[in-house]
Amino acid sequence: MFGSVRAWSRRHEKLATAAGVAPLVLLCALLAVPYAVNGPPPGAAQNGPGVAGYLVLSAALLAPLAWRRRPLVCFAAVALISFGQWLAGVSPLPANLAVLVALWAVAYRCSFRWALAAGLVAELGVFLALVHWSDPSFGMFFSGSVFVVTIWLTGLYANTRRRYLESLEERAERAERERDQQARMAAAAERARIARELHDVVAHNVSVIVVQADGAGFAMDRDLEQARLAVKTISKTGRAALAEMRRLVGVLRENEAAGTDYTPQPGLGQLEELVRGAGVPARLSVGGVPAELPEGQQLAVYRIVQEALTNALKHGGPGVRASVEIDYGGPELVVRVVDDGRGAAAPVSSDGHGLIGMRERAGMYGGAVSAGPRPGGGFEVLARLPMTKEAA
Repeated sequence: MFGSVRAWSRRHEKLATAAGVAPLVLLCALLAVPYAVNGPPPGAAQNGPGVAGYLVLSAALLAPLAWRRRPLVCFAAVALISFGQWLAGVSPLPANLAVLVALWAVAYRCSFRWALAAGLVAELGVFLALVHWSDPSFGMFFSGSVFVVTIWLTGLYANTRRRYLESLEERAERAERERDQQARMAAAAERARIARELHDVVAHNVSVIVVQADGAGFAMDRDLEQARLAVKTISKTGRAALAEMRRLVGVLRENEAAGTDYTPQPGLGQLEELVRGAGVPARLSVGGVPAELPEGQQLAVYRIVQEALTNALKHGGPGVRASVEIDYGGPELVVRVVDDGRGAAAPVSSDGHGLIGMRERAGMYGGAVSAGPRPGGGFEVLARLPMTKEAA
């Protein structure tokens, strides 16, 4: 409830200020005629300003309350007018309660030192008001002081409450900003992963298509059956590449109500098919007892083999052959891809990201990848990944 009132007062500051002053203005208006007829309260100095003076002085005391958003100016104006009224010997009016309203505003909006100063000034006002009283007493001063201190403490409590709520709002906004930032970082990481996937898919399949297309061009005039097989391989590879690219690019689309993609990721079960369609003569050998690995780790192994075969196809030279070895025999899964191509004599590509992607994939599962030319010729990619059991 109080939160709603506070929010409403923020949206309608002028209306909230008028609503806060309206009860005091109404009280002064209702007491104008009785004050003019009966004069000041019993015991006060009998020096009434009359109806016209009452209205003018009341308006002067109430007008600064419109500046409650600037509480120090408001309190100073009301206090000075009240002090001038005391110097002129004019009896207290109901409008003098504006001092307490301004005191509350100072305690609510300003620091403690200003609130303390305003409280002392209000106490001085209570003392000065009793000086002109016909029979002042300590009990009257004490009663007036209790009233002033109550208003002052209420303003301090409201100030503390306001600061506490503002700190909660600030923390909530900060948490929301951090949450959005985490979401953006997660989205960026996911996009980077998809970019690596796209690189592996495009680089491998396009390389296979290019090699098969060249082979089909050479065999077209000599061996139509071989050319026909090459064209079929191109078609099959292109369709597979399009399917994977469509799946990956679909993840990048935003603001669409598409459902979750349940297409399975390639894993160790598809390695044999990958090796057969690698575009280079290659063989697959598996050592040890195959273990059940998480899908993410299987995908990492698949992409490492795919990238290694792509590099052999692109840089190995004519007549290159490759072998893929998967060893489950130890505490680590060992993946070795070896080719007999040019090795150190192969041209170095400055814009490739394949080796970096392989190392990143292995690093995600606590593994490592080493790659380089072999001493006797050819190129070797060696990956070691800890054997992680699939979560039940």
